[in-house]
Amino acid sequence: MKYIVYAVSFVLIALSTVSCGAKYALRKADRQYETDEYYAAANQYRKAYRSISAKDKDLRASTAFKMGNCYRLTGNSQRAEYAYQNAVRYNHKEDIAILYYAETLRKNAKYADAQKQYEAYAKKHPDDIWAQNGILSCQKIKEWQKEKTRFEIKKADVLNSRKFSEFSPAFSNQEGDVLYFNSSRENVAIGGKASKITGLRNNDFFVAKQNSAGKWETPTAIEGDLNTFYDEGTPSFTADGKTMYFTRCKTDGRNAQIYKSARAGAQWSAGDSVIVLKDSTLMAAHPAISPDGQTLYFVSDMTGGFGGKDIWKVVLLEGDKWGALENLGADINTAGDEMFPYVRANGDLYFSSNGHPGFGGLDIFRAVPKGEGWEVSNMLTPINSAEDEFGITFAGKEERGFFTSNRKEPKYLDKLWSFQQKKIEYFLYGWIKDTKNDALEDAALRIVGDDGTNKKIAPQHKDGAYRFELKEGVNYVMMASARGFLNSKETVSTEGLTDGKDFQINFKLASISKPVQMDNIFYEFGKWTLTPDSEAGIKSLAKLLTDNPNITMEISAHTDRVGSNEANMELSNKRAQEVVNYLIRAGIESERLTPVGYGEEQPVVVSKDLAQQYKFLKEGDVLNEEYVLNKSPEEQESINQINRRTEFKVLKTTYKMY
Repeated sequence: MKYIVYAVSFVLIALSTVSCGAKYALRKADRQYETDEYYAAANQYRKAYRSISAKDKDLRASTAFKMGNCYRLTGNSQRAEYAYQNAVRYNHKEDIAILYYAETLRKNAKYADAQKQYEAYAKKHPDDIWAQNGILSCQKIKEWQKEKTRFEIKKADVLNSRKFSEFSPAFSNQEGDVLYFNSSRENVAIGGKASKITGLRNNDFFVAKQNSAGKWETPTAIEGDLNTFYDEGTPSFTADGKTMYFTRCKTDGRNAQIYKSARAGAQWSAGDSVIVLKDSTLMAAHPAISPDGQTLYFVSDMTGGFGGKDIWKVVLLEGDKWGALENLGADINTAGDEMFPYVRANGDLYFSSNGHPGFGGLDIFRAVPKGEGWEVSNMLTPINSAEDEFGITFAGKEERGFFTSNRKEPKYLDKLWSFQQKKIEYFLYGWIKDTKNDALEDAALRIVGDDGTNKKIAPQHKDGAYRFELKEGVNYVMMASARGFLNSKETVSTEGLTDGKDFQINFKLASISKPVQMDNIFYEFGKWTLTPDSEAGIKSLAKLLTDNPNITMEISAHTDRVGSNEANMELSNKRAQEVVNYLIRAGIESERLTPVGYGEEQPVVVSKDLAQQYKFLKEGDVLNEEYVLNKSPEEQESINQINRRTEFKVLKTTYKMY
């Protein structure tokens, strides 16, 4: 009995000790949590949670919720997921725990589980747009992952450190060969201990330059007085690269403010405060100066927005005075966080958000001005992933640059990634010849595009071949011409294409002075009725007449020697008239067409092209009856087919010109 009493007493003392330890850890964690020391607080909450009895569901729920917030705000989405899972499991009194749980599940690419949590939250808050966007994201994710974009990305190893974070790159010039960014790596000139907010030392500015070979050199801390013991970040440069707007955050982590630094030579000044908010206790961060230097975009969680952090703007007045605050509105801002704005010269705005439909965490979005609002689109993969992407910058007008991501980082450190839009090439090629496949020495091709392109090129080879590079998203009209020949027009378009393509267009120019045989014109045997196979040939002739609106022509039909002269003459006349009738139905004026039947009176004179096709023929031979009778039966049938033909001949080139 004595031993039982001692044992019970020992257990009670032990439980009491554990309870005191948990309370101490919780008090310490809460103090750190209140001062935004999330990295330090997370460890204390974790220690305390282990010692809280499973029966104390409320305390477990609230501790797990705060722990989840700490991990979420320091980027550890895996631990945040498990913490929020416990908060929801123990029925945390605030429904926001369900929403945050859904967010971390989505950030960890567990889209099916995330959708269930979003739907659970939406049942309680059916009008919550954040939850609705989350549900849409989970439903659309497979479709988005299949969508192709032309960007190619690569981790910028030469710019990144191994154990520290790098983020918010910014080019200081239009050439894109000088890059500034922030890093928590060691800065010998400053020193500093790890922050209790992030677990890393405060960030400083570093700069990297490209050498003459186009390779990035090892980054160095910027010169001057800009780097301090405080946390500096998110640089943005004026067009001349001589002024930098940036964020400086005091050590307590609560008072992020915008500053402006000037460069003299290689030195940067310490920076002066930029007053965009009258109340200095409010956060103003992530400045982005417009290319003309007249508008400053920034981020704040002040009241009057849409929830979370919003993007605002102010216009420069006189001197250093700024105009009235303007929220960018519901097209840009959501109940979530919108941060890291960046503005290009064409007015497009890039920013990161976890409130718009996306892959998870922060995604980078592009916003194009549209009327009085914006048209917002997700930049998709490979720019975005299930984790955080933010802080994008472009090299002038080029579609290349850098952005920040913590994808595939075991400690969720932010790293710099390069991106470049894959160049899509479109080429127009082919040849310009006459109808007998002979190259034309003075042929030319006029190429006109709806982007203002107006080029005249000549074939580059003796065989009449040409080649021309087309631009993306342009509609083109091409007109091939040569002295003594009719023009030929074709169209081609690269509009809406997402992959490169070569367009082969061959031009056969018809002679103005000689009869030209029409290809692919077929009649029913012994009749003048055109077969369906003739449609392409007739349409080709109609197009030729349309391309050359000032010509008139004779349409002639010819037969072989089989049958009487009278019958052949009647048949050829009817065949010629049938072609003319078709052309009239196609919209060609009857005054431009003269049908003639020649029967067997005009046998073919063998051309160079025909002699190459038929080895028993010689160039210059006349395929009359006397010639045909000296050939074998098989050769006679081939000759009969050659003589059965439809031709056209230009009569006038001044129709309706005078």
